[in-house]
Amino acid sequence: MNKIYHLSSCNTCQRIIGELNNGEGFELQNIKEKNISAKELDKMAKQEGSYEALFSRRAMKYRGLGLNEQTLTEKDYRSWILKEYTFLKRPVAVIDGHYYVGNSKKVVAAAVAALGE
Repeated sequence: MNKIYHLSSCNTCQRIIGELNNGEGFELQNIKEKNISAKELDKMAKQEGSYEALFSRRAMKYRGLGLNEQTLTEKDYRSWILKEYTFLKRPVAVIDGHYYVGNSKKVVAAAVAALGE
């Protein structure tokens, strides 16, 4: 099953969903309403190589909570992502069991290509 973890109020997420067949064929999960599960986060981290790779330093709370002044461990990254939806890089598209994390042009192009296969 294909799925997109997104934030409904995020214009970038909405634009990328548009590039991914307008979300057709995907289950859309608004992470503000239903945060990602620990099991799913662990799968993502295994593929991406770390929880840090899934962590968004762009979130306003990153500086607000003073996390930018701390040395975070993998355990910390995991904990913060599970605690605060805003720390998950987004969107995350799951296509045929493969995760496409974030909004870089390279990641979005790879996700679009995966849909075309």
